[in-house]
Amino acid sequence: MKDLKKYYTLPVPPAELYIALTNPYTIQLWTGEEAEMSTTPGTEFSLWSGSIVGKNLEFEEGKKIVQEWYFGDQETPSIVTIKLHEDKKGTSVELRHVNIPDEAFEEIASGWDHSYFGSLLDFYDED
Repeated sequence: MKDLKKYYTLPVPPAELYIALTNPYTIQLWTGEEAEMSTTPGTEFSLWSGSIVGKNLEFEEGKKIVQEWYFGDQETPSIVTIKLHEDKKGTSVELRHVNIPDEAFEEIASGWDHSYFGSLLDFYDED
């Protein structure tokens, strides 16, 4: 198992970015794929038409999202924590993803940069 910690800056206020990360209709706008999402802890989510699935654990509106990502029959939960901080350029994002299976680490790390936050950057740069 491996852990990942990364930082991103997006040109949008934390409250707006939080909505982009938690509203299924907004998620579909920046991913181009169907999404299932709720801010109710204990609900399951699905992003990129099921490529990423898991359970929502905790939300702090405009500030924090905590999820468990499913990787097959993995015994130790893979936990994603996204913290949003106000920044002079918009929002500073602190990402922590723990217990990533070794065989999925490179793909997950690249996915955060290119597909997840890369897509968000592209989405907001078009405004």
